[in-house]
Amino acid sequence: MTESVPLKLKVAKILDLAEPDDRVGKFIDLFILGLIFLNTIAVALETVNPIFNHYYREFRRFEQFSVFVFTIEYLLRLWSCTIIPKYRHPILGRLKFMFTPLAIIDLLAILPFFLSLYLPLFSPQFRLGRSVRLIRFFRVLKLNRYTDSLSILARVYRLKKEELFVSFFVLVVLLFISSTLIYFIESPAQPEVFSSIPAAIWWGTITLTTVGYGDVYPVTILGRIIGGILAILGIGLFALPAGILASGFSEELAARKAKKRGIDVIICPHCGEDINSPPHYEESSE
Repeated sequence: MTESVPLKLKVAKILDLAEPDDRVGKFIDLFILGLIFLNTIAVALETVNPIFNHYYREFRRFEQFSVFVFTIEYLLRLWSCTIIPKYRHPILGRLKFMFTPLAIIDLLAILPFFLSLYLPLFSPQFRLGRSVRLIRFFRVLKLNRYTDSLSILARVYRLKKEELFVSFFVLVVLLFISSTLIYFIESPAQPEVFSSIPAAIWWGTITLTTVGYGDVYPVTILGRIIGGILAILGIGLFALPAGILASGFSEELAARKAKKRGIDVIICPHCGEDINSPPHYEESSE
């Protein structure tokens, strides 16, 4: 048992983000990343019936190769997870690992193939089989293991969740107010279009987002004035979450760069500056 521990540790490190000087690990990471991207393209092309019917064998062989690679990856992760203290038990630890979110994603990435292999109802010839095979899009979520992009997005969300909640709350309140106003203004002129406040919410949504499909629109003068004001407000209000996320990304990337240099960055919640940076004094003119 003691001889297999270093091998388990090496396998676990390779299957997670590899070290910068680990060429084998980097090659495996890039290989699986490329395979995931190709799988997402293949799943999309399979929905085009002429392409799927003409290249059915090629799609099938690529699917078999992908499932083989992803199955080996899943089994290696299941085998090496006991190196982590909370999964140390050889049976209960692996069962606990199997129900983690990323392990479930890994299982969903290969499950449709084996269902279609052993259950004829799930074969691609049946509608249910094609629907189940679309679960393979979960393979794109495996990118979270091989890139920090999704984890950065999650950290930015945790950092700015209060500001995002406030901005979306304001949007929801404005949506309901505008939908209620437009209902009372437009329902006498268009009773079939603005039949209720929930029906008017569709107009409020496409107006706030400045999409403007044109299927529902006010015809009265007052309704058009409110619609124009709401469209202008929508441009500004929808810029708020974008600005909040941009600020969060800037702070997170600055913290990551400082961490690589061995410096801990703590952002002040009031001024948004690093509290470890030297203070800036304005020169007073006498």
